[in-house]
Parts: sequence; C-alpha cells; structure tokens
Amino acid sequence: MTQQDRYSQGMQIRRKVLGNTHVERAEAGKTALDAPFQELITEAAWGTVWASDRISLRERSMLTLALLAATGNFDEIPMHIRATARTGASQEDVLEAFQHAAIYAGVPCANRALKLAKETYAEMAAEGGKPA
Repeated sequence: MTQQDRYSQGMQIRRKVLGNTHVERAEAGKTALDAPFQELITEAAWGTVWASDRISLRERSMLTLALLAATGNFDEIPMHIRATARTGASQEDVLEAFQHAAIYAGVPCANRALKLAKETYAEMAAEGGKPA
C-alpha cells in the first residue's frame, strides 16, 4: 500500500469513527505548522491501526479509551467518547475499559476519565445525539 493509499484509507476511517463534522473542523484548522502532523496521524493511526480488520472498531474504541486514561491523556477522551456512537462501544463497554485502567494504571486516572465520559454523554444527550 502506498503512502497516498494509507492517507486515503485513513481519512475514510477517521470520518467513519469521528464523523465528518469533526474531520472538517480539523482540516479547516490545519496550518503549515501542523499539516505534516495531521498527515502522520491520518496515515499511521487511522490508515494503519484503525483500518486494520483484526479487531472491531468497538474493541478499538475500548482500547483507545483505556490507554488514554492509563496514560493521562485526558484531552482526547471526550472526542473518543463521542466516537463510540459510531463504533458501537456502549456505555457499559466504556465503564469496563475504565475499570480495567483503574486496576492496571490507577484509580485516579480512571476516575478522571469516567468523569469526562459522564460529562460528554450528558452533552451528547443535550445536543440530541444518542449516547452509545
């Protein structure tokens, strides 16, 4: 697969998981400074890792959320909670992922992640979006 193929596949998966609105907003905000970074994550994260059919998008959502919590990368959690509406990961799945993170990475990080999930699900419901 060529670099361009990975980019195209990555953009397709990125839109499927995050939604067109999110991707269009990210693309509109892209500058010369971060364009290479955006290409990197589109090709590597979305065009390679998320595009693999070895595990489902639901499982990838759960893994991603657990890893974000475990590593303290809380800024990305709301985006990935919103993505669960497209990947099929339920609220119960998210709870399981965060409980797993609590045991293996620590209760404080999982507690913070769960707080962010609750806030994001409430926002989604208020916006008329159906939380997973």
